[in-house]
Amino acid sequence: MKFKISFLFIFLSISSFSQENFEKNNKEIKASFFSVEPKIDGNILSDPLWMKINPIKDLIQIKPRFGQIASEKTEIRIAFSDKMLFLGVVCFDKNPEKIVVSDSRRDSDLNDEDSFLFIIDTYNDQQNGFLFGTNSNGMEYDAQIDNEGKGNFNANRQQGGVIGGTNINWDASWEVKTNIGDYGWSAEFAIPLNSIRFSPGKNKIWGINFQRNISKNSETVYWSPLPLGFEIKRLSLAGKLTGINIKNPKNLKIIPYSLIQRVNEKSNKTKNTNFDKGIDVKYSLTPGLTLDLTYNTDFAQVEVDDQQINIDRFNLFFPEKRSFFLENAGQFSVGSPGEVDLFFSRRIGLSDNGSIIPIIGGSRISGKIGQTNIGLLNMYTDDIISSNIDKTSFTVARINHDFSKSRSSFGGIIINKQNIKSSSKYNKVYALDGKWGLGKKAEITGFISKSNSPEINSKDHALRIESVYNWDGWRLIANYTEVGEGFNPEVGYLSRNDGFIKFGSLIWKQWRPKNTGKLLEVRPHIAHRSFWNFDRELTTGWTHIDNHWVWESGFEIHTGINLTREGVFKDFEISNVKIEKGEYKNKELQLVIITNPNAKISYKTTTFIGGYFGGNRVSSINKINFRLGNKFNSSLSLNYNNLKLRNGTINAFISGLRFAYSFTPRIFIQSLIQYNNISNITSLNARFGWIKNANTGLFLVLNTLRDRDFIDKIDNQIITIKYNYQFDILGK
Repeated sequence: MKFKISFLFIFLSISSFSQENFEKNNKEIKASFFSVEPKIDGNILSDPLWMKINPIKDLIQIKPRFGQIASEKTEIRIAFSDKMLFLGVVCFDKNPEKIVVSDSRRDSDLNDEDSFLFIIDTYNDQQNGFLFGTNSNGMEYDAQIDNEGKGNFNANRQQGGVIGGTNINWDASWEVKTNIGDYGWSAEFAIPLNSIRFSPGKNKIWGINFQRNISKNSETVYWSPLPLGFEIKRLSLAGKLTGINIKNPKNLKIIPYSLIQRVNEKSNKTKNTNFDKGIDVKYSLTPGLTLDLTYNTDFAQVEVDDQQINIDRFNLFFPEKRSFFLENAGQFSVGSPGEVDLFFSRRIGLSDNGSIIPIIGGSRISGKIGQTNIGLLNMYTDDIISSNIDKTSFTVARINHDFSKSRSSFGGIIINKQNIKSSSKYNKVYALDGKWGLGKKAEITGFISKSNSPEINSKDHALRIESVYNWDGWRLIANYTEVGEGFNPEVGYLSRNDGFIKFGSLIWKQWRPKNTGKLLEVRPHIAHRSFWNFDRELTTGWTHIDNHWVWESGFEIHTGINLTREGVFKDFEISNVKIEKGEYKNKELQLVIITNPNAKISYKTTTFIGGYFGGNRVSSINKINFRLGNKFNSSLSLNYNNLKLRNGTINAFISGLRFAYSFTPRIFIQSLIQYNNISNITSLNARFGWIKNANTGLFLVLNTLRDRDFIDKIDNQIITIKYNYQFDILGK
């Protein structure tokens, strides 16, 4: 342990040793202004208003030919009016018949098709921004970017969630239209200024960058070039949009909803029909600060959770999917995502088993004053007498200051959970956190926290420090995390409940070798993490030695070996099979195969073969994607675990089938069917959506849940029809 602590501090010194200039970014454009707004129809080349603006050209490849000019010509024009931001792009293509559209549903991934994205850093703080995109079919993609897109991935997560980083569940009101012709395709964006946040005034400067994906070549290009290993969210490397003169837009949106729900409990032969209604209000206190109010909050249209089977002794993670909590989620994020989340909004309105606790209502103020991020949240949940759940209030206060042009920040958070009936039932968490940006190549981040709960008076702390060097294909990481045995964030998430000390490190190199035919790059790396208890006993050790082999077509093979150690200090069970206390040392093979994601049929598999708690395991995670034209796509997944342990054998699997058909980018139907053999539960979630704007409109949702158990048989069906509408009171 002493060696690992020494390694951490040596690494911190190395990270801050040298800050040589890689490329001083001189990319800059001057804003244009429209006195007459253009007609939004996607026809850029035939519109004289757009033709008066000098286009941005010469995008640079990051793949497959790093540093070379894009294989196809792109022209980008950008302009403002008093109330709108406009962007027109022409994506020329010598073979327009080869243009690929994978999915036209809002916020679908744009990386595996022909698409265009742009990001704006409206405060020029080099950390936060707004990302917009589309494909040739005119789908709408938007996301909030916090901390340059970092923070929503961790190796400990079973599946991704949004805890800071990239929030694709942010849905603004805006419009895009596209056109396809012999020249290729074009897109025209119209974004109301009251849909984003900024500082008004004259001669303002925004960060900006543009990305185009050219599917036939598996090609990605940028306007402001990026080193290997980076993407458009790296705002500290964005270009500049200068000469912006904008005023304070007014913003008041009222979003009422009503729904009818039919519940059919076939297991006990009961049927109920429920009616409900509620309202959300959004008001801009300043151009950068927004007040949200919600009453009788409902999330009936939200997709259900993916089923999971726990084959370990630690907590599963289910991500937040509810739009109210996901908006501006990054501003409330403190901790180590997927490991120590001090605030996890899923604790509000959902029980530990995922059942719904009614939300009476609440409020949120979020945004920015100057370079200071503000977040205030207050929510109230109702009681459920039959489940012994009392009315509860939740309060979160977050402040974080970004230091201009330094990629550095410092802040704090207070989280309070209070039982309304009893003042002695409470939980509080306090924390300070910060980031020190060392030029554009490295950073040191960390937090320190304390919880306050009745009858817990010691070891109620948590802390973390991490150093990262990320440049020119190198990624070097060293971190130390400590969670006291009494640390109790009841409105947060802990991957392990009993406290731990963790050391983690990564050495990664992304390398583009020459004269290797169609082989694009290799990514050799070694990662390590070890968890210890406070008696200095190892509970988990994991060393991963791997190389990723990537071809120009998008085909990948990852060949890895994992060396694992598990210290089990008390017996536990996996699916009723006893794991006895003791030390378990194992080795396993890890193999990943990914076919070209741009193809009509693509496949990904991750397989583990090796020792497991004194026995052996074969685990395989498989997914096949299929798309037909630009309307229909589907995926079939199968996660399989065969565990041959000392005290028994476990065969556990989860299967899932997804379908989605887009009549238009705003009218869709999708379904998810899941089954796992451990709980014997089969679930169906089917949704029809007719979206007006900002993810409001008409939704028809069908949920069914069945199992094969005769003792506690589950067989229910819920049909919900929900309609919500956004009234833009102070808009155009």
